[in-house]
Amino acid sequence: MKAIQTVGVIGSGTMGNGIAHVAARAGLKVILHDLEQRFLDRSIQTIEKNVDREVAKSKISTADKSALLSRITVTTHNAAMAEADFVIEAVVEDLETKSNVFEAMDAIARPGVILASNTSSISITKIASKTKRPDKIIGMHFMNPVPVMALVEVVRGLATSDETFHTTKTLAESLGKTPVEINDFPGFVSNRVLMPMINEAMYCVMEGVGTAEAIDSVMKLGMNHPMGPLTLADLIGLDVCLDIMEVLHTGFGDSKYRPCPLLRKMVDAGHLGRKTGQGFYRY
Repeated sequence: MKAIQTVGVIGSGTMGNGIAHVAARAGLKVILHDLEQRFLDRSIQTIEKNVDREVAKSKISTADKSALLSRITVTTHNAAMAEADFVIEAVVEDLETKSNVFEAMDAIARPGVILASNTSSISITKIASKTKRPDKIIGMHFMNPVPVMALVEVVRGLATSDETFHTTKTLAESLGKTPVEINDFPGFVSNRVLMPMINEAMYCVMEGVGTAEAIDSVMKLGMNHPMGPLTLADLIGLDVCLDIMEVLHTGFGDSKYRPCPLLRKMVDAGHLGRKTGQGFYRY
């Protein structure tokens, strides 16, 4: 397989624009795709703002900023992914949506090109089954915010080849990340451990054990967490938290993963956290 020079990113939201940012920062060409131009315009504005922060902190120069931004091409045509040497999907956390993306990319991407998913909980093996290249399908779960966080969970599906794993691991390292090998189970490691803690914090609010502020203070001051679980839930998005808890509950069939009724109620009300201005806190 030839060296990776061009990375395709499907989805320009929070995770997609972060992945595009770090890939361009590492000197790679990036093809960033989304369904509508307005999403892409917003994404480029976000990347510019984040790069400006790096310039202000003297992490990169103004010339580096211009070069970084020049390496990102945006498009609403998924046929452009035929030019990519490696494709990373970063669309909504929904199996059907992701499956549709992978079926399309399987037809468009060149034979031998690895198709990675940034899914935070959905089975890589299931996604791979929708393609004719299951050995080339892998999970590449970045953490939010992508330009800052070091971890990438590299998730092997049942059919993922060693070559695919090693290529993906090397790519993650070239982006300045620390890849950790994980096998394909619901929630992988990060969300299998994190989300039940967040869910339990929500039960504590629902049952009147303490306020959101009190619960977050206990976890920050007592457990040395940089932010409390409910602040983190608001940052992640309560809809995303619910989606992941549903994946865990369905995948394991264990009542300990049952989503908190308060979480469901808040999502039904449209109180999703920072992105809507209200969750466990107001923004």
